[in-house]
Amino acid sequence: MSDRFDAIVIGMGPGGEVAATRLIDGGMKVAVIERELIGGECGYWACIPSKTLIRPAEARWEAKEAAGVNTPELVWKEASAYRDFMIRNLDDSKQVSEYEAKGAEVIKGSARLGGPGVVEVDGLRLEADHVVVATGSDPVMPPIDGLGEVEVWTNREATSLKEVPGRAVVVGGGPVGIEMSQILARFGSEVTLVQGAERLLNREDGEASELVHASLERDGIDVRVGTHVSATEPVDGRARVTLDNGDTVTTDVVIIGAGRRPRTGDMGFESVAVEPATRGLQVDDRCSVTKGLWAVGDVTGVALFTHVAKYQGRVAAANILGTPATADYRSIPRVVFSDPEVAAVGVTEEQARAKGLDIATGSIDLAEAIARPWTYATNPGGRLGLIADRGRGVLVGAWAVAPLASEWIHEAVLAIRARIPIATLLDTVAQFPSYSEAYLAALEKLDL
Repeated sequence: MSDRFDAIVIGMGPGGEVAATRLIDGGMKVAVIERELIGGECGYWACIPSKTLIRPAEARWEAKEAAGVNTPELVWKEASAYRDFMIRNLDDSKQVSEYEAKGAEVIKGSARLGGPGVVEVDGLRLEADHVVVATGSDPVMPPIDGLGEVEVWTNREATSLKEVPGRAVVVGGGPVGIEMSQILARFGSEVTLVQGAERLLNREDGEASELVHASLERDGIDVRVGTHVSATEPVDGRARVTLDNGDTVTTDVVIIGAGRRPRTGDMGFESVAVEPATRGLQVDDRCSVTKGLWAVGDVTGVALFTHVAKYQGRVAAANILGTPATADYRSIPRVVFSDPEVAAVGVTEEQARAKGLDIATGSIDLAEAIARPWTYATNPGGRLGLIADRGRGVLVGAWAVAPLASEWIHEAVLAIRARIPIATLLDTVAQFPSYSEAYLAALEKLDL
């Protein structure tokens, strides 16, 4: 094995894979290093398995709400088997072979920086002109008394579960907590969701939070907001969870969905005079940390989404290959794949006002404004909200709670990214019947 490369990529999750593939395709000699599985957290323990498990119950709801369709049965054995297929049975041998066939050096192990352009892996010393750090993130474990004495799952155990627990307490009312609560509840668990903030999805629009809260309660989930878990203890083979208001809940498992932290520990950054911040490695708009050192994905702390990691991988690779590129994060979509889906982009109304913008807002009930919800379900709901900057006449934010919102939020994504004038959006013709028609109705609600 050669110890000299044009580029070394540390961490082969989505961001690392995009960067490595583009560098290889650009003619560079590349080494890729992965301590676990090529594909990373998203492919094996997060996005792919969770969305795969969400879909069967979602399809059952769709059948139940469609006229003239019998409600199908959920079969956990078949759903989990397909989940296993989608996560490649936690086997990345095919991916290893594919990268080797492209000419990359694939090394399994934990990497550390050993100085500028130097990477050390289990006794090996590698050198390169460029090093890309894409080490991802780890789940945050809240300081709960007795947590180590009971059955605790992070997203990894939750998305790879073999049997559905009879009862579960989910800690955290963000995307992970909401999605896992709904998956488990729809497959038969008795679920309690505990959120420390005063509402679910507390970084999103308040209306969206209220709608997703109501949808979870319709699924029989006991939602506790403004509440913290103060302690856990084992009792008769189960766990007793004590809340800070004195209530107790008995459960089979405690699932932690309290956010993630960039993975920067024990990486040797001191050898290149870099000190990671609490929020992760600080990068410029080229995804550069310092000369010859680049970072992409969760480890940067910019926005912990797979699509952001892939975007940064594109930006970093372009710059390494000599094609200048800069990252623009103004219109990054944010989606919770609950049922109904929650999608958002840009700033919330609260954030826009904090920035001092003169804004106009408008939100609509989809079932009152357009026909598509009624062709989709017999008892439709959902809302779309827009935030506009009056001075510039453009959208700066949008949110939707509705079926397929993850797909049609992208009209707002493009409008914000390209600063499309609202006058142009108002003169755009949407397909009938479609959820995209809702934009016209919401735009006409704006007090510009």
